[in-house]
Amino acid sequence: MTDLANGSAPDLAGLRERLTTARGQLTGLAASVASATSLTADEKREFSAIAADAERHFEALASTSLSAVEKLAAESIQPRQFADRIVTGTLKNLEAIDKTIMSRAEHWRLERMAVVDRNILRLAVYEFLYEDTPHTVVINEALEIARTFSSYEATQFINGLLDAIRLDLESESAKEPAPASESKTASNP
Repeated sequence: MTDLANGSAPDLAGLRERLTTARGQLTGLAASVASATSLTADEKREFSAIAADAERHFEALASTSLSAVEKLAAESIQPRQFADRIVTGTLKNLEAIDKTIMSRAEHWRLERMAVVDRNILRLAVYEFLYEDTPHTVVINEALEIARTFSSYEATQFINGLLDAIRLDLESESAKEPAPASESKTASNP
């Protein structure tokens, strides 16, 4: 099966083939154990019942697993494409993004900011400038990422900085359009 992280669909035919092979191996094992001469008739009957039960569970697992893989593939490709677009757009527009951050980062140089915090800010500012995502949603998502990967103090810093940038952008929105992006240009209130 191909890796879902790379944004491609899984190899469902290969998965079906592996499941069929595993089922064949289970059946072969059951036949060899059932034919062993050291088992009593009751033990062979009990083993056959266990093998049949295992086969039923295997069938249920196989059908559930395939549909689960198909669902996971469908759900994971779209977020991966969004993430790729955000990262690529951020890198292509890094100069404008950094300039926007520095316009409000009083007494801070970008290189002094923690790498995680700096990159959270960059991704959020990219969304402010070039995506249609509402600014409050962008800030909330950035804060969730900061809570997971950074410190409490950094979360406060990121919140304050993004809110100040948001206010600047909202006050400027009537005066001039957002900078042109090499990836996707969108207006955002």
